[in-house]
Amino acid sequence: MPLSLVSRRPVLALCAAAAAAAALPLPALAQAAWPNRPITLVVPFPAGGGTDAFARPLSAQLTKQLGHQVIIDNKGGAGGNLGAGVAAKAAPDGQTWFMGGVHHTIAPSIYPKLDYHLANDFVPVALVASVPQVIVVNPQKVPVKDLKELLAFIRSKPGRLTYGSAGNGSSHHLAGELFKMQTGTFITHIPYRGAGPALQDLMGGQVDMMFDGLGSSATHLKGGRLRAIAVAGDKRAPGFPDIPTAAEAGAPTYKVATWYGLWAPKGTPREIVDKMGAELRTVLASPELKAAWNNLGAETPTLAGKDFGDFVAAETKRWAEVVKAGNIKAD
Repeated sequence: MPLSLVSRRPVLALCAAAAAAAALPLPALAQAAWPNRPITLVVPFPAGGGTDAFARPLSAQLTKQLGHQVIIDNKGGAGGNLGAGVAAKAAPDGQTWFMGGVHHTIAPSIYPKLDYHLANDFVPVALVASVPQVIVVNPQKVPVKDLKELLAFIRSKPGRLTYGSAGNGSSHHLAGELFKMQTGTFITHIPYRGAGPALQDLMGGQVDMMFDGLGSSATHLKGGRLRAIAVAGDKRAPGFPDIPTAAEAGAPTYKVATWYGLWAPKGTPREIVDKMGAELRTVLASPELKAAWNNLGAETPTLAGKDFGDFVAAETKRWAEVVKAGNIKAD
């Protein structure tokens, strides 16, 4: 064999390998490399709120599982819609993920114009946690111990009590309006840029009460800074067996859950979405997160992929009906 042909073989082999790599579809290349650098988790509320309370332990466990840091990016504002818009426009390369929740199924019926569409701009990954709403009061300003006393106190001061929320169109807002509709009471709504700031003002006495996700109130309830009146679920919350349900307390139809889920920007390679889903299942089954969720009064759900997407669609329809029935508007 001629020497020139032998010497060219390594070069030809390298060229063939390079051509084969170039011919691979981009998703396959992305899957092979993912994750290869820190990942961003967009949380559309300020630190200290319910979404943040679940996102932080989740990001810590995902960091261990993936071997790359998962960095929380708090983008609060507009009832969670500002952060959702930011996440929707992120590059679909598997480096940015969005942790939203029930708030984002309410928003379409409250806000006439949004710069994102939950179903069209995101790929559903999985439901992360579900926790009942809890009616909480500042015990110094609202000296009551149960729902019957609370209703009497509200009716003795018509229009004078206030409740804080994570913003117009948030689950806190809708839970408060639903409570008013079902109990025939009036409480003034005070919107904030997230549950964290609202809770701070509740503990500081600037507002009287709140219809909060149990996750963000949990620490303050244990510390005695807030008092729980009832949880708005079918059963008592894990980790908080002493708080009665609204049904037990005399409001059988008052049921509101706050849930949190994970999405990827639309266009994220399916291989990466599937891998994140698998890693998420492992993390949610870990003893560390099971204990953390229990301390926050949450249940660990099993909905993922299309099932999670169907759940989101059903929630969007449900809240649209509540908003229409109550003629609720973003104030």
